[in-house]
Amino acid sequence: MAQVSLRHVSKVYSGNVKAVSDVSLGIENKEFVVFVGPSGCGKSTTLRMIAGLEEISEGDIFIGDKLVNDVPAKDRDIAMVFQNYALYPHMTVYENMAFGLRLRKYSKAEIDQRVKEAAQMLGIAKYLNRRPKELSGGERQRVAVGRAIVRKPLVFLFDEPLSNLDAKMRVQMRTEINKLHTRLQSTMIYVTHDQVEAMTMGNRIVVMKDGIIHQVADPISLYDKPVNKFVAGFIGSPPMNFFMGRIIKYDGKFYFDEGTFKVKLVEDAVPKTRPYEDKEVIFGIRPEDIYDKLFVQEASPENTVTARVDVVEPMGSEVYLHMATPKNIFIARVGGHDKPEVNHDIDLVFDMSKTHFFDKDTEKAIV
Repeated sequence: MAQVSLRHVSKVYSGNVKAVSDVSLGIENKEFVVFVGPSGCGKSTTLRMIAGLEEISEGDIFIGDKLVNDVPAKDRDIAMVFQNYALYPHMTVYENMAFGLRLRKYSKAEIDQRVKEAAQMLGIAKYLNRRPKELSGGERQRVAVGRAIVRKPLVFLFDEPLSNLDAKMRVQMRTEINKLHTRLQSTMIYVTHDQVEAMTMGNRIVVMKDGIIHQVADPISLYDKPVNKFVAGFIGSPPMNFFMGRIIKYDGKFYFDEGTFKVKLVEDAVPKTRPYEDKEVIFGIRPEDIYDKLFVQEASPENTVTARVDVVEPMGSEVYLHMATPKNIFIARVGGHDKPEVNHDIDLVFDMSKTHFFDKDTEKAIV
């Protein structure tokens, strides 16, 4: 296996359309890194440049110690799994998995051993004599992964491989790919637009937007310490709530004042927000950090907000409450036992120890 290093890599298409802009990133040997971001953010283009399927406009890419800018895709010792499986319909599962090895002149015995070993690992040994049309979507994706495994490449690349699967199968395949990474101890780079996939699979996550890397971090750090409003809003489901308001000082204490409510800042937040006194900031709080006051003992009025229930969405073990103040709408994620009446006001408690503040102009994190 090998390290992958991107150094000031850019991709510019005709018409001066910049798909990827000055990306620098080091991926360690045996690491599982996930690129995530909205459609058109440059994540798949970055992956394809690593694979050699897209030319680099600027910068350098290394696989191990080898500069691969001008190395053809077939000589980079990588294996790629695509969204659409890319299986040969006229070949059996065995033949699809063996095809790349045959092109590389491996012996029949070596091919047979590798194919059967990968098939056993993926639970598709009983399908080796079937053709792709006889398989389900999840089974086809296993074949596509198996075709990559038999190569025993330096690096595995996955380009949104689960996008065509139903929700249950996506969860199952996420688990299978995680198990594979643990078993193979290989370097894997995975692209997805699904932040749940990213959070559950990656050792580190690379968040992209508009061809630029906004943050690289492990899942928990990304969730707890987003560097800007975009990352804060993109990571998490439902997404973080945002309110525009001012930092004010009243009776020796600091508050965030939305205009229709105000909540007291915790002491740890005061030093960094103090320079924003009497200025507008963006206040962020995640839905799970908002509680129904009925179920909170000794709730302080200084972090209690009254809002109207617009929609109640029961999700089984939890409930999403769509709330409204005179100026904002937001979501609270509460326990499954909590189902207040629609169009009624309720009191909500904000956990002020888990709030975020962002500069109004730069949208960079303050706290």
